[in-house]
Amino acid sequence: MSQITRLFDFPYYQLEKYSLPDALVTKYGNEWVKTSTQEYVEKANAFSRGLLKMGIKSGDRIAVISSNNRTEWNITDIGILQTGAQNVPVYPTITEEDTEYILNHCKAVYCIVSDADLYQKIAAIRQNVPTLKEVYSFNEIAGCKNWNEILELGKDTGNQSEVEEIKKGIKEDDLATIIYTSGTTGRPKGVMLSHKNIVSDVLMSAERVPFEPGKTVSLSFLPVCHIYERMILYLYQYYGVSTYFAESIEKVSDNLKEVQPFVITAVPRLLEKVYDKIIAKGSDLTGIKKKLFFWAVDIGLAYEPYGANGPLYSAKLWLARKLIFSKWKAGLGGNLGLMVSGSAAIQPRLARVFAAAEIPVMEGYGLTETSPVIAVNDERNFGFKIGTVGKVLNGVEVKIAEDGEILCKGPNVMMGYLDDEEKTNEVLKDGYFHTGDIGVIDKDGFLKITDRKKEMFKTSGGKYIAPQL
Repeated sequence: MSQITRLFDFPYYQLEKYSLPDALVTKYGNEWVKTSTQEYVEKANAFSRGLLKMGIKSGDRIAVISSNNRTEWNITDIGILQTGAQNVPVYPTITEEDTEYILNHCKAVYCIVSDADLYQKIAAIRQNVPTLKEVYSFNEIAGCKNWNEILELGKDTGNQSEVEEIKKGIKEDDLATIIYTSGTTGRPKGVMLSHKNIVSDVLMSAERVPFEPGKTVSLSFLPVCHIYERMILYLYQYYGVSTYFAESIEKVSDNLKEVQPFVITAVPRLLEKVYDKIIAKGSDLTGIKKKLFFWAVDIGLAYEPYGANGPLYSAKLWLARKLIFSKWKAGLGGNLGLMVSGSAAIQPRLARVFAAAEIPVMEGYGLTETSPVIAVNDERNFGFKIGTVGKVLNGVEVKIAEDGEILCKGPNVMMGYLDDEEKTNEVLKDGYFHTGDIGVIDKDGFLKITDRKKEMFKTSGGKYIAPQL
């Protein structure tokens, strides 16, 4: 297993290199239940065997809709992929109408949901999806088949040789997953990503994360139906990171204290909330404590990486960390050393203050169509610059078009949109994916996003202007 070329190679690679006792950990009731790497692989194989007995063929599509991240999702994912079928993750909060459209558009033969609410949603539209044979659920739901029935069906290892044979025939350029992006207008588009698209992005991104292989703990809570968190979960598997799944977004704060992770992925909106909560607590202080708190915040807001502010600032920062910021870190579990942020631009003030507090936010950039990472910051080797999305990954080519649009080429660029040649040709031209974002690459090689192309207009003089610039 020296080379990873398909997504289902990741668990086997982890088994060979790290064989964790707590590869995937989910909380049921009050108990964190650990699944070892060995058990992960065994259950994924049982799931594949069960699917084959149910008549699943290469090229079939199975929709998975979960309202939270959990161990079952990952076992199901690998189990599906090993049969040559495609996993189609669906966002749990979209409308019934869009869900029905997606299931029909991808011709889903089975659908696996997490809970009763989602089961009711599918039950309401099921008669309008002729390809759908059955619905299964992770949770026990009256009247709904349970995913354990598929594992049970695959308990007999008699057809494991068939699984192995199918796996051997799956190539890196084969379609692995279809992820529907909710466009601001019109129907969702089905982004087709191959094994190579996502595997290459994981391996290229791996160079940018400071994990101690086999000894790092993460907490996962961003929706796994998005390529961002899904790619990160494969990255965790590659590095032998123990992955704990938060119970819900609401319980993240409690779970951080319980799990004490080193790394989380976040979005700017969540970081804003964390910051506001900290500031609110500081505002409740009185006297000298309050003065010290806001003195430290001011120090944080002036932060520049790599000691650029000089020795006097560094001395003040050392004191601010000792007196105030250490408490921030303790409130987030005590071990948090990295937050990776994507999906939207982070306010530079947040990037400064969290880095000052030794909980750096490494901002990255990408799209579903690029599997997703194109560029990301890395605190090591002077690879971190506030206000940018970092340097472009090694192996990805980015060029800035005449109108400022970011164009991307690389093994991570999608195969195309499912059954939509016209829209595919609109964004894929001469091997480059047109991101629709406007940006610049500075003299040090950092990519900075400045605008959305859709918000630009051309002046009579032929110049492109972004209204808010």
